[in-house]
Amino acid sequence: MIVCPALVVNVPARRFTMKIAHIALWTQQLDVQARFWVDFFAASINEKYLSQTNPGFASYFVTIDDEVVIELMTKPGLQQASADNNHTGWAHLALSVGGAEQVDAIAQRAGAAGILISPPRTTGDGYYEAVIADPDGNLIEIVA
Repeated sequence: MIVCPALVVNVPARRFTMKIAHIALWTQQLDVQARFWVDFFAASINEKYLSQTNPGFASYFVTIDDEVVIELMTKPGLQQASADNNHTGWAHLALSVGGAEQVDAIAQRAGAAGILISPPRTTGDGYYEAVIADPDGNLIEIVA
């Protein structure tokens, strides 16, 4: 591992472990997004949450393989994000799907659905991956 000396700071040792609990994604198409995650990744979803204190807010928790949890959220007045990829923020979400056969299968289904952005390939850093788009155009790398 390469460490940039300018980033090294004296940090006290942690006495706990950390992991990502969930990732949250705003969408204007809550039910369409939920169906996408079920169809392409065999995700399970909870019952739709409808806020009693924040009118119009609704969400689903989408779970993949009992580990990856994505909260899909919507509310009135959401603006569509720019698709030009020339802004700060997350560039993509990468999901390891187990192997090249799984990457190929998902890419084939995504191609048939018109959402395949980049077909399967081996990248310069040695990953076998494809890139697809969710219903809102967010990029998802499918990695072996």
